[in-house]
Amino acid sequence: MEVLPITNVNYNTNTSVEDSDWDYTDFPESEESPLVEALSRRLEAELRTAKRSHLSVGEVLLPNGLTRQIAERMFRLADSEPCGLRGCTLYINFETSSEVKTRLSTIKCDPTTPSTFEVFLTLKQATAGWNFLPQFIKKITRGSVMISPEYELRKKKLYRSNYD
Repeated sequence: MEVLPITNVNYNTNTSVEDSDWDYTDFPESEESPLVEALSRRLEAELRTAKRSHLSVGEVLLPNGLTRQIAERMFRLADSEPCGLRGCTLYINFETSSEVKTRLSTIKCDPTTPSTFEVFLTLKQATAGWNFLPQFIKKITRGSVMISPEYELRKKKLYRSNYD
């Protein structure tokens, strides 16, 4: 086994930093990156499936990086859980402009681990539309649904701890 020296390490001992101030993108090559990427791809796959089965449209248009952003937030929500992301059950809902919610999918992150918490993701339909799309693309993607960059992510614990 070889030990390699690490240079340019900045150990920050400031513990008063709140979660909202912390920028998780400072460490793009951390161990969480493959997990976040896999969860992001899984969300995309579930939306592709829902496009055919529940939404019955030709295209679902997502803002760039939306699934990655959702996956990163889910990873942070799972950080304080006993089983981590493996204990998560994700419910993906879609809210239309008339505020009607439709359940698109349910994902159990690890089927062999009991669920310790649930996350409810509500994607919203874009009301203003994306005006920058050229007219020929709008005609090609008729029957499309545009997802808003705004979404709701709500966590529900399925257990009680002594610290609550």
